[in-house]
Amino acid sequence: MRIGRIKRKTAETAIEVEVNLDGTGSYDVSTGIGFLDHMVEQFSKHSLIDVTMKVDGDLHVDQHHTTEDSALALGQALVDALGEKAGIGRYGMAYSPMDETLSRVTLDVSGRPYLVWKAGFTQEKLGEWDTELIEHWFHSVAQTAGLTLHIELLYGTNNHHICESIYKGFARAMRSAVELDPRKGGAIPSTKGQLGG
Repeated sequence: MRIGRIKRKTAETAIEVEVNLDGTGSYDVSTGIGFLDHMVEQFSKHSLIDVTMKVDGDLHVDQHHTTEDSALALGQALVDALGEKAGIGRYGMAYSPMDETLSRVTLDVSGRPYLVWKAGFTQEKLGEWDTELIEHWFHSVAQTAGLTLHIELLYGTNNHHICESIYKGFARAMRSAVELDPRKGGAIPSTKGQLGG
């Protein structure tokens, strides 16, 4: 089993994250932000990556630190589980429809973090979660997981559908990228012999 565990404690948050890349999509998520919980649960369910995430953050200040640090810790746990990335698919892409909404997520587990974000929201909150933090969540997870990550909203009007479509697309793309390809025989998928650096 490819399992990654991270404990991260600062003056702003205390976080424990565990992921199992070879899981079934089971999850136990508690960030203190209901809509963020829902999105991380969607990520787990549709990527088949088991995720346990416990966050105690300074929500009396605002949601920024909890949102950012949960994504940083998830990215670190993914890196821990991936190890040298031997035998993985490396690339993933998903089109994700949800009613009137369609999004496209493509990624490369390259070790070179980069986010292209072509999406947006027309309301300030989903549940109690500030929608301006959603792009930042993906920037943070790309940073620590070493993902080249492109997210595009092709069309859509319902803000809940837009967010959920993006998270489900991210999940499906990650599933493809981290699954082991038996034809690769455990080789690192790069002519350099390593990913990143």
